[in-house]
Amino acid sequence: MAIGTIFASFFAALGQMADRRFARVFWLGVGLTLALLIGASAGLLALLEYLFGAGVTLPLIGEVAWLGDLISWAGFGVMLVLSVFLMVPAASAITSMFLDTVADAVEAKHYPHLPKATPVPFGDAFRDTVNFLGVLIGANILALIAYALLPFAALFIFWGLNGYLLGREYVALAAMRREGRDGARAFWKRHKGTLWLAGILMAIPLSVPLLNLAIPILGAATFTHLYHRLK
Repeated sequence: MAIGTIFASFFAALGQMADRRFARVFWLGVGLTLALLIGASAGLLALLEYLFGAGVTLPLIGEVAWLGDLISWAGFGVMLVLSVFLMVPAASAITSMFLDTVADAVEAKHYPHLPKATPVPFGDAFRDTVNFLGVLIGANILALIAYALLPFAALFIFWGLNGYLLGREYVALAAMRREGRDGARAFWKRHKGTLWLAGILMAIPLSVPLLNLAIPILGAATFTHLYHRLK
């Protein structure tokens, strides 16, 4: 069953945490993901401080001088809330940076009989990452309309949309190392349903603050396993 293959791939990735080579890139990925979130949150808080730091005048209430202090004290909470929305593009960026390293560690341990993969050229990888981030951000901005029209289904729309996009990108990165761009595209078409479901199962914990920090690297390892198991 597809769901069994997905969970087997995930637990295989999780079981490699004791591998020093894998653990090093995992904690590096967690650290960079956290740095991205802190930077984005700090930028937003600085903007709010700039706009409202000296106080703001509200109708019927007058000047609210404590708003700047509230914004400052709410920094950690703001970062947690922002992480729900920022983790999908952050996961994409982190995976693009570390996929080759993660995949090499996974294949060295679990698929040692395979020949060394061909790394994707930096220019192609950078172009693909920028293009995908554009699609990802654009799709999520358009999805705001659906969230407004169907607020009761907003979370499921978020998971379904980003699960599709992440599943497609993650397996493309894993497959291109072995089959090139055309082979990766054909692999996605053959296994679209399973890979979309895997993407959804990845998008769900990405929307959970703090837990989501661990998902980008574990997701890269999981999709590497998925590629080989489905292949």
